[in-house]
Amino acid sequence: MIIVTGGAGCIGSATVWALNTRGRQDILIVDRLGKGEKWKNLVSLQYRDFIQPDDFLRGITSGTFTPAGIEAVVHLGACSSTTETDADYLMSNNYAWSVSLAEWCLKHDIRLVYASSAATYGDGGTGYHDDPESARSLKPLNMYGYSKHAFDLHAINRGWLHKMAGLKFFNVFGPNEYHKGDMRSVVLKAWSALNSGSEYPLFRSHREGYADGEQRRDFVWLKDVTKVILFFLDHPDINGIFNVGSGTASSFNQLLTAVFDAMGKPPSITYIDMPLHLRDRYQYYTCADISRLRSVGYDSPCTPLEEAVREYVQEYLAQGKHLS
Repeated sequence: MIIVTGGAGCIGSATVWALNTRGRQDILIVDRLGKGEKWKNLVSLQYRDFIQPDDFLRGITSGTFTPAGIEAVVHLGACSSTTETDADYLMSNNYAWSVSLAEWCLKHDIRLVYASSAATYGDGGTGYHDDPESARSLKPLNMYGYSKHAFDLHAINRGWLHKMAGLKFFNVFGPNEYHKGDMRSVVLKAWSALNSGSEYPLFRSHREGYADGEQRRDFVWLKDVTKVILFFLDHPDINGIFNVGSGTASSFNQLLTAVFDAMGKPPSITYIDMPLHLRDRYQYYTCADISRLRSVGYDSPCTPLEEAVREYVQEYLAQGKHLS
């Protein structure tokens, strides 16, 4: 059996979907569904069981949850809000929870693939290199990024990385993110606004060298992300921390233009001032260095931005569909 924590979330449910396409249904989902519509991500998926995170954590720490038959854990469960300000909550939910799970996996020789984040890179001043030694110099800009960075450092300092794989996801977009509120991708936010006849303005630049809307991100298609996750499940001998992105930095102008094109609308982009509370914590450029990922044998091509946006808009958003 494979355990997927955060299995009802965007990347988690997509991972379950990808496993289903292989005929795998022996999956235990660990997640909270809350009062929103995250449960809809599970409707078309096949899995063996579902358990609340608190019950699962008590089970593995008390020894009442048996490790027999557990092949691997894909740990995607976390608070992923980059604007969350409760540092104690983030350290408990994202850091301490991950430490307990990693210790359990190591004790029972269970494969662990866990989610780190590109938010650990901060403003990118030291680059986007995913080798362990570079991690020691990183300075995240928000508490979410720090909670992920803290676990990466813990794994490095404890010598765990030769037995597990950490994946630094960049800006993931794709189906099954409907429930994420303000953390939804720009593609979904822009489509929702344009579909209702409203504008979707981009932020003006407040940094020299960047024109309005030319702030850049590594936008990566959700289905490409699932291919990487399955690669690390297929190769338990490949371990360490790896960037997961497209390897290309695209501007928000390019992204929004791709949304307009996918909707058959002529591009019309306006700009607004960036809120003051974001200006000191805003990343103007991210781009995954995926050379280490390629060096260990991952050779699947990355879907071009325009092609991925077109599929997302036309085959999912316009039809109100989830992965199935």
